[in-house]
Amino acid sequence: MRIASFIAQYLLGLLFTFSGLNGFFHFAPMPPKPPLATEFLHALMASHYVVAVFVLQFSSGVLFLANRYIPLALTLIGPVIVNILLFHLSMDPAGIVPGAIAAVCWLLVFYRVRHVFAGIFRHHVHEPAR
Repeated sequence: MRIASFIAQYLLGLLFTFSGLNGFFHFAPMPPKPPLATEFLHALMASHYVVAVFVLQFSSGVLFLANRYIPLALTLIGPVIVNILLFHLSMDPAGIVPGAIAAVCWLLVFYRVRHVFAGIFRHHVHEPAR
């Protein structure tokens, strides 16, 4: 399981470093999208919202590849993966495969470092003693 997690981590690193850079330099063409998805993407581009998304993708990808701050990288890229999945589920189901692969890889890496996130899954908040 540990080896699968490291493979997933480096796949996430490659995927999001590439995606983040592609967002800025446009070296890989985007496949045609349905009309609603195209309108949505145009709105994101016109508002420059995608700049923040591409920065998150690139920075998380670099952290995964450098094997540094993995919990931070998971935290930063998690909402991006959720939005990728929601976009494809609601507007472009045919393109969901890369997002689904990213989600599975995210879960594999998360499982390896889950102990770091243990505090956010506590039922009760323990107040420090005074």
